[in-house]
Amino acid sequence: MITIDDFKKIELKTAKILEAERVERSDKLIKLKVDLGQEQRQIIAGIGSIYTPEILIGKQIVVVANLEPRKLMGLESQGMLLAASDEMGPVLVIPESEVEPGSECR
Repeated sequence: MITIDDFKKIELKTAKILEAERVERSDKLIKLKVDLGQEQRQIIAGIGSIYTPEILIGKQIVVVANLEPRKLMGLESQGMLLAASDEMGPVLVIPESEVEPGSECR
């Protein structure tokens, strides 16, 4: 369990996927370029078993924007997208209607 104060530290923001491509030598990783309103970032996500890069471009997603960058297969990931998981694999958490990139999620 975490406290409400711990939860408040997490910056959840909307992002629009501008570019997407598979990471070489990986079945699951996709490299995303996302627009967070004031900046663009690269996020490496393990969603390639369900999603193809082509269908991701233009989608809005929710990301954790204040994680420390992390290297995955030599590529820097500057955030983490939110996805639910079921027996089929990851399912993206997306806004119900389009909002400005960088909007805070509460």
